[in-house]
Amino acid sequence: MNKKLSALALMTASALALGACAAGPSSSPSVTESAAGPQNITLWLAGGDTPDALRDYLKTTYKATNGGTLTIEEQSWGDLVTKLTTALPDENNTPDVVEVGNTLSPTFTNVGAFSDVSDLYAELGGDKLLQSFVEVGKVDGKNYTLPYYFGSRYMFYRKDIYTAAGVSVPKTLDEFNTTVATITTKNPKDIKNFSGFFLGGQDWRNGISWIFANGGDLAKYANGTWTSTLSDPNSIKGLTQLQGIFADASKAPRTAKDQSPWLYVNDSDVIKDDAKDPAKVTGKTSLAAATIMAPGWAHWSIGDLVKSDGKDTRKWNDDKFGVFVLPGNDGKPAPVFAGGSNIGISAKSKNQAGSRDLLKIVFSSEYQQMLGKNGLGPANADHVSSLGDDQFAKALIESASNSKLTPAAPGWATVEASGKLEEFFAKVADGGDVTALAAEYDALFTPMLNAK
Repeated sequence: MNKKLSALALMTASALALGACAAGPSSSPSVTESAAGPQNITLWLAGGDTPDALRDYLKTTYKATNGGTLTIEEQSWGDLVTKLTTALPDENNTPDVVEVGNTLSPTFTNVGAFSDVSDLYAELGGDKLLQSFVEVGKVDGKNYTLPYYFGSRYMFYRKDIYTAAGVSVPKTLDEFNTTVATITTKNPKDIKNFSGFFLGGQDWRNGISWIFANGGDLAKYANGTWTSTLSDPNSIKGLTQLQGIFADASKAPRTAKDQSPWLYVNDSDVIKDDAKDPAKVTGKTSLAAATIMAPGWAHWSIGDLVKSDGKDTRKWNDDKFGVFVLPGNDGKPAPVFAGGSNIGISAKSKNQAGSRDLLKIVFSSEYQQMLGKNGLGPANADHVSSLGDDQFAKALIESASNSKLTPAAPGWATVEASGKLEEFFAKVADGGDVTALAAEYDALFTPMLNAK
């Protein structure tokens, strides 16, 4: 283990904990035999971020610990809110344990969808757990969901393209904006839809970094009410800066969100084509980019195309690809959106004891380290060093040190599900009046934020 990185990991984890004291246990629990008796339970995982090896571990360990069967069902992020809204209140059809996006947690915890696990908090890691995620799982000081993993966002770039354009890795946010615009103008790839920085018009999850970096925010809480703050002068400054990137550096479709941006830095996926649909051509893309922004685990999808066991895979090439953390205006890491999930037990589950057994496995030392070894930020600070000491681990830890979450408002899931954030950012990308748009959508979002 690299001692310097280990120290950095622990210091960063402390920063992530937002100053939490060390009153909790020094490490996450080990798996022990259950006294609950066998219970067959169902776990809903959101998306494909949890690798098969970890899923198999959960099933095998649950069987050995509880004696029952763990069934894992994967739900797509796109319709997760709808499915949770339908399933969680139904005791005959609810999943027992649920992974939920950290931004969605406040909505469901505020309506009583999850069981109180406050009595397990210390045993599962206590104040060693990522505190910003703990907070969005709380209501009235009680714990209902706890952090599952974090995955902060950073930049992946093409070293060869930066060199060809005569630019270097930027040290401030202004330098970043200028650098990606310069690369776009020089277009070393000689492709029609070439971007110095690929940023989809509807990609609010990455776009909000410019709001945060300028001291703005999406909403504020005061006197018992949440208020949308897109019109705050600092938010306007960030949105204006972002609009410049859309105009000068990104040729991404205005309908693009944040799915699969790695396609655009991988050479073998890029073709020169002037087809009517520039986003997709016979399974490949006619878009190309020198820089993308994505969660750390995206590196498994970036690299040269190689054959392995008869399958196409990606092999990272250090001569061609690199990573860096988005710099803020002060040169320190910009406050990017902290990706990741929380996990909780359905309040309607008939298998509360078995579900609690599963949580003990998830927060065990063994599983926490497995998360880190697979590029997913462990919930427990004691195991951040399991991410390793390579460039990806360093970038993840550094970017997470100043990351932010979306507002912990009871109606935030309603805001996300409405599609209005995508609509707002697409209009900004199209060159609309930022101040007028901000005022329009503040009026729309404020009542949504307070809905329960």
